[in-house]
Amino acid sequence: MKPKIDLVKRSNQTTHELERHVGRRIRERRTMLGLTQQQLAEMIGVTYQQAHKYERGINRISAGRLFELGRVLGVSVEYFFDGASGSPQSVVTERQRMGLDLARNFARIKDERCREAMAQLCRAMADGFADAADAAADD
Repeated sequence: MKPKIDLVKRSNQTTHELERHVGRRIRERRTMLGLTQQQLAEMIGVTYQQAHKYERGINRISAGRLFELGRVLGVSVEYFFDGASGSPQSVVTERQRMGLDLARNFARIKDERCREAMAQLCRAMADGFADAADAAADD
């Protein structure tokens, strides 16, 4: 009987890791869209505390609620599971963390002209680096 108990324990650990992964994906997408937990909670009809628990993987998310989260966040349900099968613990890279931080702060800019200027600056910098990389590759 002991192996069966270990198998059940392992299954519960894996399930909890998956719930945390889904929660991280919800948080990442919410942040990319510049939404607060409170705003997301209102959009899906739950309390702020419940939305927080979803993002932390503390509470399980029903299929219907996950579908609603996908609709509100503009992604398919599969989005929440992307990257879950490879490793139980998804690691956010420094570049991803910086991208999320940039998206969060960009969404906080109130002045539309400033937002547009920032978007143009990012495009110009990206194009400039791409042109420099292309020139270096041609040499």
